Amino acid sequence: MVALLFFTIIIGIIEFGRLLYTHNALTDATRAGARYAALHHGANANDEMAVKKYVVYGPNGTFDALGNATSAPLIAGLTVDMVHVRFDGVDTDSNPATPPEYGTNLGSATVWIENYQFNLSIPVIGRTLTLPKYITTAPAESAGNDPANITP
Repeated sequence: MVALLFFTIIIGIIEFGRLLYTHNALTDATRAGARYAALHHGANANDEMAVKKYVVYGPNGTFDALGNATSAPLIAGLTVDMVHVRFDGVDTDSNPATPPEYGTNLGSATVWIENYQFNLSIPVIGRTLTLPKYITTAPAESAGNDPANITP
């Protein structure tokens, strides 16, 4: 009985550390994704998918000719379906009929991860936890480029 209690506590401490690591990794993934999205234009769906793949597989992710991942996700269990991207433009001409502009120093990019399932592997009391939504917004930026020479 004492050994079961002791090992449950020890494994619980290890699992709490793994949960904390996963929480930090998901937070960092949204930050990196928002920064990546802020530097890339949201002109088409390919930009959105590129951000999703960057969040899941990182800057060194590898893909085959069809765009399928050949490398493992940075965070176990994270998929591109859990990652969401939104580019918010700026209404520069005050005309609601024209779409807002997004580009260098115009607008912001928001990246969030939701519905991530964490498997808590503690003997006797193990269960699956749905972690909260992780969200980061970053303003569009020029990254040192002269905005006058860049077209959105």
